Amino acid sequence: MTEAVPLVALVGNPNAGKSALFNALTGARQKIANYPGVTVERKSGRASLADGRPVELIDLPGAYSLEPDSLDEAVTRDVVLGRLEGQRRPDALVVVLDAGNLDNHLRFALELIGQGLPVVVALNMVDLAKRDGLELDAALLSAELGVPVVETVAVRKRGLDALIGALGTALLSPATPNAAPVTDRKAIAQTAHTLARKAIISETQGRQWTRRLDSVLLHPVGGVVVLLALLFVMFQAVYAWSEAPIGWIESGFAFLTQTINSAIPDSLFRSFLTEGVIAGVGAVIVFLPLILILFLFILILEATGYMTRAAFVMDRAMAAVGLSGHSFIPLLSSFACAIPGIMATRTIMDQKERLATILIAPLMTCSARLPVYTLIIGAFIPAQSVGPGVGLQGLVLFALYIAGIIGAMLAAAVIQRFVTSSRGGSFLIEMPRYQMPRIGDIALGLWQRASVFLKRAGTIIFISTVILWVLLSFPKVPEGSGQSQVEYSVAGRIADGIEVIVAPVGFNHEIALSLIPAMAAREVAVAALATTYAIDATDEEAQASSLGVKLAGKWSLATALAFLAWFVFAPQCISTIAVTRRETNGWKWPIFMVSYLFALAYIAAGATYWTATAFGLG
Repeated sequence: MTEAVPLVALVGNPNAGKSALFNALTGARQKIANYPGVTVERKSGRASLADGRPVELIDLPGAYSLEPDSLDEAVTRDVVLGRLEGQRRPDALVVVLDAGNLDNHLRFALELIGQGLPVVVALNMVDLAKRDGLELDAALLSAELGVPVVETVAVRKRGLDALIGALGTALLSPATPNAAPVTDRKAIAQTAHTLARKAIISETQGRQWTRRLDSVLLHPVGGVVVLLALLFVMFQAVYAWSEAPIGWIESGFAFLTQTINSAIPDSLFRSFLTEGVIAGVGAVIVFLPLILILFLFILILEATGYMTRAAFVMDRAMAAVGLSGHSFIPLLSSFACAIPGIMATRTIMDQKERLATILIAPLMTCSARLPVYTLIIGAFIPAQSVGPGVGLQGLVLFALYIAGIIGAMLAAAVIQRFVTSSRGGSFLIEMPRYQMPRIGDIALGLWQRASVFLKRAGTIIFISTVILWVLLSFPKVPEGSGQSQVEYSVAGRIADGIEVIVAPVGFNHEIALSLIPAMAAREVAVAALATTYAIDATDEEAQASSLGVKLAGKWSLATALAFLAWFVFAPQCISTIAVTRRETNGWKWPIFMVSYLFALAYIAAGATYWTATAFGLG
């Protein structure tokens, strides 16, 4: 009987250089097919041991754990454990580690070593680790792991002979299939961290500082405190830094309105320019400085390498509601806009977790809500200090963002419990290096955000405002009638029907009028209010006061707070709903999403209004 050729599997984390090592060992002697019953690619090839014996190598998909979060990881687990039908269990494993990221990669290595198969560890990319100032003791690591550890540089074919020699020796060792592997994830992580520290011979000051910073920023408690502190400072700065530029823009639009009123006789065309275009679109554009300041902070945090660490820190909180850190990046993207956030969920392998993340993404406070928040806060919340360097307006804005996050987490818990029931997988992620942001990259990012915002102002907001102006302007109220133009118009009559529904939560006729066009884009609510109040105002009134001043004179504080509460939970724009339909392949989940968000918005607005009224703020 012919003796079977030994089967050796190359296994490791993604980006460890495993495929490069496989190619270096097998050369052109490779075959590519699919594993039986699945679409995952199977790469196999032949190599020769030091004594000339042939050995078959298979390149397994990259994985972080034997508890899979994807089909690729499931195949890796099943091959290693001998569970995949039509594929025999390997006789030995070559575990490939990135020498520059030993702390994370050793976690999977410890799991694999615990399976009882002969193992050889390839400590790969040692040249890059040395270039970055890190030198490791492979002999000490070998003694601690109890398996051979060979330094390799796969792309330069360095260390291959030593690896083949160690593999030939390992194949002579019997497997111990009854070994009891360590399955405690915390214990594995702690052991991996300890071994990684022990294996260091020397490292540069930069790497030491990285480790010290990570000990704080990745701490389960300290990391959350730092994250909340950064968010708090960010929202304080949004108000403190934007006050002057917003004033400049408002003065510019006031001057433009005055010039048009002086140059053009009272007419439908002048009304269109001043009450439609300038009052509506201009009311939104004034908030550009706030949005740019917000994104300045976000871009800086991304460029420094902090955002990935924030995702890691939030994994514990996400796990409490049935999600994982995989959901954090899409949800973080939703602070800019829910559309790219929903599209970013494609990286979540667990389809139930992905669906839950899509359904709560609109609860993240996107930049389109910022004009609404800042308008109402500026009109009704005093610009006073509540402590050293802490402004009340910035504090309220921070509270609204936190309310959205808490609402999203509670919604996720309910959705995971009763709707999707995903298990929330483990979360491992590569930490980027800390680095100084490049001014050019930050400037480009701000330019792109400004371009997107102004494009929306010139398209969606402009078109919505013009349509609303037409509906507000016709039919004209008869001469001598005591009725206002807004109430007599087509839009006013539509608002009458909506007001019946929203009046119990404290909303007035003008708010009812603004809710429908706000479905085109959140900012349109501001434009709609500005246009509505401009229609009935005289030229002097329109020039004398800003929209915020008008609202402060016509709304109660209870109504204003209810309006804010509504926008924390209200469904996103039509584009978000359309993207949700595309990403979920049907209308079932978009309808569910819109329904539960409208219900939350109505309840939140009502509870806020009734509570505020009870305290005498109505």
